[in-house]
Amino acid sequence: MPVELIVPEVGESITEVAIGRWLKKTGERVSKDDPIVEIETDKVTLELPAPADGTIGELLKKQGDEAVVGETIGYMEVGEGAAEAESKPAPKPESEAKTETESKPASKKDKKPQAKADLSLIMPAAKRLIDEHGLDASKIRPTGPGGRLLKEDVKAYLDSQPKAAPSAPAINTPSQESVNESVVGPDEEAVPMTPMRKRIAERLIQAQQTAALLTTFNEVDMTAVMELRNQYKDSFQKKYDIKLGFMSFFTKASIDALKQFPAVNAEIRGADIIYKDHYDIGIAVGTGKGLVVPVLRNAERMSFAEIEKAIAGFGQKIKDNKLSLEDLQGGTFTITNGGIFGSLLSTPIVNPPQSAVLGMHAIQRRPVAVTKDGKETIEVRPMMYVALTYDHRLIDGREAVSFLVRIKQALEDPARMLMEV
Repeated sequence: MPVELIVPEVGESITEVAIGRWLKKTGERVSKDDPIVEIETDKVTLELPAPADGTIGELLKKQGDEAVVGETIGYMEVGEGAAEAESKPAPKPESEAKTETESKPASKKDKKPQAKADLSLIMPAAKRLIDEHGLDASKIRPTGPGGRLLKEDVKAYLDSQPKAAPSAPAINTPSQESVNESVVGPDEEAVPMTPMRKRIAERLIQAQQTAALLTTFNEVDMTAVMELRNQYKDSFQKKYDIKLGFMSFFTKASIDALKQFPAVNAEIRGADIIYKDHYDIGIAVGTGKGLVVPVLRNAERMSFAEIEKAIAGFGQKIKDNKLSLEDLQGGTFTITNGGIFGSLLSTPIVNPPQSAVLGMHAIQRRPVAVTKDGKETIEVRPMMYVALTYDHRLIDGREAVSFLVRIKQALEDPARMLMEV
């Protein structure tokens, strides 16, 4: 019995996805819940599991194709049909199939489109194209299984229609659609942007165009944090089974500073400023497919160990393609660490609708002036540049600078966070 492989609901605001890697191929036996294909959204990559034991049948989409939520992207055979599918001979090579097609011309009856389009057989992507171009579905010949009208059928129909005379070329920006092969040079390759990369591009442009972004810098002497970390790292790992990293210190310092300067934790919503009395801290993580920002919920209630475990859990989820939309939603403030890639200084971009982002950088040992007992000496210290990019519509320069100074003070004297002074 054939069972449809359908793009599942992946979030309230997500209607389109891209087909990633097919993890199984036609004719391959699968068990229930085995991952079949990767589904890429603008935020995460998910795996579509097999709905039952059976055999993979026809695949309607290839890697890189777009699909909409609810669309059928393939079939699998379950029950008796699965055994029949395994016993079926392999499909003939394309060349043989082409020869048979040429030797047996299609009859007029075959070419005649359906008299009346059955709406239940029109796939969502096809319907969208039909509505967009104002087409009559009954004039388009379906080629999908069971008489289904596919997006490819609509595109083929559009390509077969007479083309209008070309108009004078317009002077505008390059199209966001995939470029035509004719404009790709011999040593170039055109690769369509993934939904995640498109969304990242859109959000970065949105941040630049809708907010008055400004960045302020400071530097932190990491001596106290490193000494504290070295003093307790072994006992910390033994007790909590997780390494004590720098991110938990910066998360705690950020929350301490956010409490002192509420505007940095707020957002502009319409004509209102929304102040928040909770601290959901986004931790920016770079992946091979783009940047994602999983969120530590109510981080003010979390211990150092809970923060480190949560961050490690996000890393494992990303590796296993298990990161959910719930992990990414919300967030009142973001921390990004370019230092893990060796960045010494950068200007991070705010993650809308948030109003600020803290940038960490590489720790570099360099000579600095140190005052001890009223005397100045030059010492080599582990120093880190930190950056705060903020929305100047909401946060004044004095608040931004003072916020960053507070983080500097908290990290250079961690006891201040405990004493709240």
